[in-house]
Amino acid sequence: MLSFITDRSLLWVGALLYLAGFVTGLIGLTRRQFPGRLRKTLNTLLVIGWLCQWGGLYLRGMDVKGCPLGNTFEIVQFVAWSAMLLYFFVGTAFRVSLLGLFTAGYAGSLAVLSLLIKHWDLVRGQKLFGENPWIEAHAAIAVFSYGVFGLLALTSIMHLLQTWSLKHKKLDGIFWFLPSIVQLDQINFRLILLGVLLLTVSLGVGASWWVRDTNSVHLPKLIVTVGVWFCYLVVLLLRWRGRLVSVRFAWVCLIMFWLALLSLGPVNSNRHGYRPVTYLR
Repeated sequence: MLSFITDRSLLWVGALLYLAGFVTGLIGLTRRQFPGRLRKTLNTLLVIGWLCQWGGLYLRGMDVKGCPLGNTFEIVQFVAWSAMLLYFFVGTAFRVSLLGLFTAGYAGSLAVLSLLIKHWDLVRGQKLFGENPWIEAHAAIAVFSYGVFGLLALTSIMHLLQTWSLKHKKLDGIFWFLPSIVQLDQINFRLILLGVLLLTVSLGVGASWWVRDTNSVHLPKLIVTVGVWFCYLVVLLLRWRGRLVSVRFAWVCLIMFWLALLSLGPVNSNRHGYRPVTYLR
């Protein structure tokens, strides 16, 4: 009776609800009613969309009996899902209302893009992690850290917008609802700290198994993954020492995230120990 409910249908519903939340937030901004009823509507749409996306990923995970990270499509979906989950915690903790609007647009765009590019999901890995829970945890934590860096990129954009509005004395429209520079600076520092911590843990778990079989990982993936971690670590240390702050820090975080997304290509190309299968639904 519920055969029409597939993983892709749930993922489509989740993506469309994210975009509906984004449109709802924009309407609230134009009417200067974002802190009111429309904000509650936005959050409701995002929660339901996140649950639908989680349901779609769960069904795909059941197919392979593991974390659904078998191809580019699933990785991008997982990054979008992670960013939305982080928003629920960060937005509540800091009471950053407008962050929901940015996250909705970002997660919705990523999710729809991955659904439209069909060749990302034509082939997926079976037994991707060789039934090794530690390697699976390594991969899941690494991709989740990309979700953190994605949210950091969004708050960096908000920081740049707020700086521009203060410099040009533009305090109406969207700028009216932006958090303060101080608050955004605190959020950015905590996000990059969390992202680097998660990626460090992921690499530590992966390294403990890699030393047992150095041929299990392609050299390009190893170089790119360690390179992303090292660059974010350097940015974190520079921020901690006060040598990379404010606008420059925001721009670096924004550029770093786009480079991190580009790194998913060589990272996803490493596929040892699994059987690729055609996957059409």
